[in-house]
Amino acid sequence: MPVVNRIAEFADDMKEWRRWLHRNPELGFDLHKTAAFVAERLREFGVDEVHEGIATTGIVAIIEGRGAGPTIGLRADMDALPIREETGADYASETPGLMHACGHDGHTTMLLGAAKYLAETRNFAGRVALIFQPAEEGGAGGDVMVREGILERFAIARVFAMHNAPETPAGTFQAAPGPMMAGTADFFVTVTGTGGHAAFPHDCVDPIPPMLAMIQAFDTIVSRNHKPIEDLVISVTMIETGTATNIVPSVARFAGTVRVFDQAIMDMAEARISALISGIAAGFGVSGDLRFERGYPPTINDPDSAAFAAEVAAEVAGAERVDTIGERQMGAEDFSYFLEERPGAYLFLGQGKTALCHHPKYDFNDEIAPLGASFFARLVERAQPAS
Repeated sequence: MPVVNRIAEFADDMKEWRRWLHRNPELGFDLHKTAAFVAERLREFGVDEVHEGIATTGIVAIIEGRGAGPTIGLRADMDALPIREETGADYASETPGLMHACGHDGHTTMLLGAAKYLAETRNFAGRVALIFQPAEEGGAGGDVMVREGILERFAIARVFAMHNAPETPAGTFQAAPGPMMAGTADFFVTVTGTGGHAAFPHDCVDPIPPMLAMIQAFDTIVSRNHKPIEDLVISVTMIETGTATNIVPSVARFAGTVRVFDQAIMDMAEARISALISGIAAGFGVSGDLRFERGYPPTINDPDSAAFAAEVAAEVAGAERVDTIGERQMGAEDFSYFLEERPGAYLFLGQGKTALCHHPKYDFNDEIAPLGASFFARLVERAQPAS
């Protein structure tokens, strides 16, 4: 079956919702206008409960089905990015320096579309919990919502979420088992020596050579300390030292990121980074200080949930438009915190040839919103059929 007919009927409304959200981007947990807009729509739809103020501006809305049954959770992220928009759209951001450059306005719209349909039809058993989450972009809003107890409070048995995929044919789905997105960590290294005049380097302890040795040595972690068939990325992305050409600095700093799909590999990478810094620092007669900050864990789909989601996606888009193998990505996603606590799946929905996410010319494709809403709606009806 294609897009649900009733959802197709209010596709223009969905476009208006999405473009309002696009004009009014907000960051992190500070989503007061966004949350108020979402809550107002939900009450208009006649959902049974709207719980606001979770993780500051998050919302959980409940729709009761027909008869007893479990609660299925559907999640959308709502926050924007600190990027100056360059789309030239007539609905472009009205807040300078902020824009929806990752499609969270579209994700929120798709879940609102599913909410409107499900509140009207209620052709399912049990309940659906609609989770509108703040602060996905680096703020770990998903972790905060989980730690505030929404899964237990609303007895959510399993959870699903979806992200748009630029440069992927519009209307295609990826629903694969196992790891979908990487876990992350950031490292910050300070190398301290003794500065002085560049004409007299023998009177100094230059921190730059040991810093460069450390950066080069990090490549051996990938090439020599882990199995080649496993995924590991270590990138040094920041270097800072020196103030003038004739001064040997006292301090050099560098920083970067580690990305993995297996936390055991992250443990190994942290241990090797620490050992290399200590050993090289000792050899050069400097001090080396490491700060290693773990970020989002890997996003790992439950195999049964991913297979079920793929079946539903095939109903909506056609089996030939569903990829059940997929190419996992080294980006990160805080839906991982939900999947650590409950079975579920994270999917990608192709949005066609567009600018990539986090680009100032990115814009969500409104044409795929009814398809995404139909997927969410049918997922609930298939998972918890009304008796």
